[in-house]
Amino acid sequence: MTITLFLGVLLGVMSLGVPIAFALLLSGLALMYQMDMFDAQIVAQNLVDGADSFPLMAVPFFMLAGEIMNTGGLSKRIVNVALALVGHVKGGLGYVAIMASVLMAALSGSAVADAAALASLLVPMMVEAGHDRAKAAGLVSAGGIIAPIIPPSIGFIIFGVAANLSISKLFLAGIVPGVTMGLALAATWWWVARKESLKTAPRKSLREIVHTLIDGFWALLLPVIIIVGLKLGVFTPTEAAVVAAVYSLVAAVFIYKELKLSSLYAVFAASAKTTAVVMFLVAAALVSSWMITVADVPGQVVELLEPFMDNQTLLMIAIMLLVVAVGTAMDMTPTILILTPVLMPVVKQAGIDPIYFGVLFIINNAIGLITPPVGTVLNVVCSVSKLKMDDLMKGVWPFLMAELVILLLMVLFPALVIVPAQWFHG
Repeated sequence: MTITLFLGVLLGVMSLGVPIAFALLLSGLALMYQMDMFDAQIVAQNLVDGADSFPLMAVPFFMLAGEIMNTGGLSKRIVNVALALVGHVKGGLGYVAIMASVLMAALSGSAVADAAALASLLVPMMVEAGHDRAKAAGLVSAGGIIAPIIPPSIGFIIFGVAANLSISKLFLAGIVPGVTMGLALAATWWWVARKESLKTAPRKSLREIVHTLIDGFWALLLPVIIIVGLKLGVFTPTEAAVVAAVYSLVAAVFIYKELKLSSLYAVFAASAKTTAVVMFLVAAALVSSWMITVADVPGQVVELLEPFMDNQTLLMIAIMLLVVAVGTAMDMTPTILILTPVLMPVVKQAGIDPIYFGVLFIINNAIGLITPPVGTVLNVVCSVSKLKMDDLMKGVWPFLMAELVILLLMVLFPALVIVPAQWFHG
């Protein structure tokens, strides 16, 4: 009854067009009324506590860093480096998109920002080279969702706060799976583009490659600083976010000189608006999360999944199918906030490594960004690439399947995630 009421209210008000943050509040209030324990003070306290978190301070700083990178020329130089290295091979612009996606993922942590930037830069170039527009946009969309997997990942920050797990461990555990997804996209792109009639760019000379690498050095240095700093314990993820924001600001204003001081207000305002949406969503979700715990919804879910509790692989498959289904109808952040307090007790009771689960959970949620009808990344790329959703879905389909195969392999062979994660953790 409790689960039915919660989901019924949540999905019902969302279908009426109510913003997800308010839908979460209303579903939490419905549980309060059903349990005859409504108290406005509890609602207010949980709203405040939801946003009052030191790890969550990383979110606005990483968002600011991403905004500065796209405006200040750092993202463009990442693309130039990839062009210089692999732009001359057949289908090279596709490999450029994949390489740039992986490198930019280590800069911003935002799938939407990365996909929008790459779509505006690369899709017109790929179409001019002879690629089908839908396939080019589909590849950029699938590459964009690597951003929540490779650190710094906003998804890992929110999950780590919701699950009370080490965000540093989640960050480091996401490196190899993120790179693996990039390799899977490269293999799929080779298969998709092998029969296309394409214009091939001339090979860059060694001098041109060196010049491009020198020009992009400051942009390429940032992910190294963040990953090495986290690995060596120099700073926490929150401090890494501040380092990323300050570093990108200095590079954009004083080194590349593409971000004018007069433009800073617009950059700060844009990142503040996005941050406000995310933080209010997190705060509202804590009301529902608190009621979910009080109503013992996790206990009810454990009972539903009881047949799978003795087999970790079958349990993970069942959970991943659930998340895939939810991801088709809900954006990444609310899915994390709603399902984490429900699923973590199940995972811990089954003896599954919480960090391993967190990585797969975020990968699954990232894939949800390119599954219709909600598919936030799909909608952004549609707008930037001037495509219809139906056409883009045909283009993204093979890349979506490749990423689902990688997810399945990580479910069947947990060592693919756990072993490199343990190495990074030291």
